[in-house]
Amino acid sequence: MRIKLKNVVPAIILFGALLLAGEVSNAQVRDSVEKKAALVREVDEAINSAIADNKIPGAVVQVKKDGKVVYSQAYGDAQKFNYNHELLPVPDKMTTGTLFDLASLTKVVGTTTSIMLLVDMGLIKVDDPVSKYVPAFGTPDKAAITIRHLLTHTAGLYEWYPLYYRASNKQETFKLIGELPLHFPVGAQRKYSDLGFTVLGEIVEIVSGMSLDKFEQQNIFIPLGMKNTMFNPLKSGRNFKIAATSFGNPYETRMVHDPSMGFQFKEINPDQWNGWRHYVLKGEVNDGNAWYAEGGVAGAAGLFSTVEDLQKLVDMLMNKGKVGDKQFISKKTINTFLTKDKFNNGLGWMMDPVNSFMKNAPDGSFGHTGFTGTSISVVPADGLSIILLINRQQMGLQPSGEYYNPNPIRAAVFKAAMEYCR
Repeated sequence: MRIKLKNVVPAIILFGALLLAGEVSNAQVRDSVEKKAALVREVDEAINSAIADNKIPGAVVQVKKDGKVVYSQAYGDAQKFNYNHELLPVPDKMTTGTLFDLASLTKVVGTTTSIMLLVDMGLIKVDDPVSKYVPAFGTPDKAAITIRHLLTHTAGLYEWYPLYYRASNKQETFKLIGELPLHFPVGAQRKYSDLGFTVLGEIVEIVSGMSLDKFEQQNIFIPLGMKNTMFNPLKSGRNFKIAATSFGNPYETRMVHDPSMGFQFKEINPDQWNGWRHYVLKGEVNDGNAWYAEGGVAGAAGLFSTVEDLQKLVDMLMNKGKVGDKQFISKKTINTFLTKDKFNNGLGWMMDPVNSFMKNAPDGSFGHTGFTGTSISVVPADGLSIILLINRQQMGLQPSGEYYNPNPIRAAVFKAAMEYCR
């Protein structure tokens, strides 16, 4: 595969200048250029081959090392098909400025960062009982649940529940979650739960006295210069290029109707609600609970952002909470949230190196993924971060009823970035 010269030439110019200045050797120049070329080649191959094989429509990737963006590239299409899965006459091309539905990256980019800030302000403690802020959690079965349990997915809540079958707004959603029984013993095991982060969003609102979207906008996105990060971008009055996701919510429809998925509830009749969307989602959050039950603003999903904006948050975390000469979040709080628990993960952030998007990463590495195809991987030991945004749902469901699993692409890109560091 031909290497994109525009991505290699700057490195050649830089090292040529250093060579003339006597600061590097010919061997160092050659090694650096070759490593950069290998990174570009391997990342391009992983993503372009997936596009050619009709596994994904497009992607954006950014690799940053030691404070410098090493590679930033857009591939393929932001939207390829209409609602009838017909090819668009002129597909909407992907750019590095394309806005993506972050899906569960919302949990770390928005909600976890919000909780970090509230901890720093002394307004909450991670080991506070949830019932201190949400009275519905004062029942005998939920009284032992702490904020830490919610952050680590060990609270025992349902992993997923079709909240929109019984709730149509934020207040009804919070009330319903408080009434639902626990599904697992508190603290006994890690069971990834959207409901837990929805409750964390509720806590942010109760403690701050602000709506979740306003709190994050005023306390995270504006201060960090994340100008293109928001909930409900279609309501912003701005004209964005946005990556399209699914054709309505076919996967969630299957979750409700297909018993083999394991999400059958005796109080839910799959046919009692039929508010499904019947159009391509582009700027509306894909997640059904966030959209139907919470107006597009939730602690578990709903944020849209660009690779450039996400990099600003990642840089802050990489710098132990510091932005320029200002301590945005205290080093103590950063360390608290990025310390592994007994399940090998941090608070909010995943830290287990068995995950494909950070396979065999050194200790202290962290990241997260999103159902739409998004992911962030951070390796502080190497000063490395990889942001990979894929709009996989635009290809539609596979014959198996599942979306294409982008983990092989994530693993290949991560491996290439790690090899570049060696």
